[in-house]
Amino acid sequence: MEFIEGGVTAAKGFSASGIHCGIRRNKTKPDLALILSDRTCSAAGVYTRNLVKGAPITVTRKNIADGRAQAIICNSGIANTCAPDGIEKAEAMCRVAASALDLKPEDIVVASTGVIGPSLPIEPIADGMAELKASLKEDGSPSAATAIMTTDTMPKEAAVKFTIGGKTVNIGGISKGSGMIHPNMATMLCFVTTDCAIAPDMLQKAVKTAADATFNMIDVDGDTSTNDTFVVLANGAAGNDEIALEGADYDAFVAALEAVGRKLAMMMAKDGEGASRLIVYRVDGAPDLETARTVARSVSSSTLVKAAFFGADANAGGRAMCAIGYSGADLDVEKIDIAFKSTKGRVEVVRAGMGIEFSEELALEVLKESEIEAQIDLHMGSISAEAYGCDLTYDYVKINADYRT
Repeated sequence: MEFIEGGVTAAKGFSASGIHCGIRRNKTKPDLALILSDRTCSAAGVYTRNLVKGAPITVTRKNIADGRAQAIICNSGIANTCAPDGIEKAEAMCRVAASALDLKPEDIVVASTGVIGPSLPIEPIADGMAELKASLKEDGSPSAATAIMTTDTMPKEAAVKFTIGGKTVNIGGISKGSGMIHPNMATMLCFVTTDCAIAPDMLQKAVKTAADATFNMIDVDGDTSTNDTFVVLANGAAGNDEIALEGADYDAFVAALEAVGRKLAMMMAKDGEGASRLIVYRVDGAPDLETARTVARSVSSSTLVKAAFFGADANAGGRAMCAIGYSGADLDVEKIDIAFKSTKGRVEVVRAGMGIEFSEELALEVLKESEIEAQIDLHMGSISAEAYGCDLTYDYVKINADYRT
């Protein structure tokens, strides 16, 4: 497996575009994205667990219930959530896109992101469809990635290539997410495409597996959003024998999908609202995967741990122990070791569940770096897991206090 350029258009047969249609007042910010396959695709998705869901989720779930789709349309600026005409507007987006692309409305995945509450105007989207279609390019991933951004400071793209049955297969995607990020789908939109031939039921299983290992292991602020959507389209253009059962080909596909998801997840965590550091929480020595993930998520979600990392304070180790203790995992806390690692070195702060003496000078150097690995060893088994988070800064409050006004 090899990381490549191309994002959501790395796979054969896909094109993408992004334009400013007028949903957002700032004309310098694109607000409408389109991703199109040149043929019908297998389609699968997972969504937020928040009981308050954006109308596009309801429509998308209905549209891809048959396991098929061919295009994705997404706007930014307004989330189309808690709006009385939300379903009507989401369905209208599908009709507008389908008419322009000569497709059926039920072959469209629809998504929205932005402010919760306002009604989404359909006129700018309808008026912009001709330009959006004309802008489609086989290297259009960057424009689509930019058009789905809200408080993100950078577009997020990733792609890999690998081999199945002697055929080169590509998987690539784009995502957005910066705030309202918490496990159970994080606050995100992620659209992934692949030229792999895979049956819809196997694709759905792969999407769920990949989400649990990547996007469900992110935390920025503890808020689970209303519009989180992770959708994958697979058009089969690579020419491999269709993956219809579990086996080596399916395992290779899942590994590649997880690789793309993990890279995007880390980019979202690093771009957390106001964040100055990416923190990778690595849990080793767990008796099972559930325990490893539970511990990793608990520590990565701790506000006190995040604040300590912002201050480059090695007291994050004691706070991590606290978060491990209330995680709900069945542990022997007297076996736990904790260390922090960055390009400046490694400093151990907890051994056998107890704080130990360490060099404050080294700890400060290690924790001042922009990317840090928090290493937690439970010494209870051989299973590992990772979670992805960031520090909590003053700017997080500023961004969210002024988000709409």
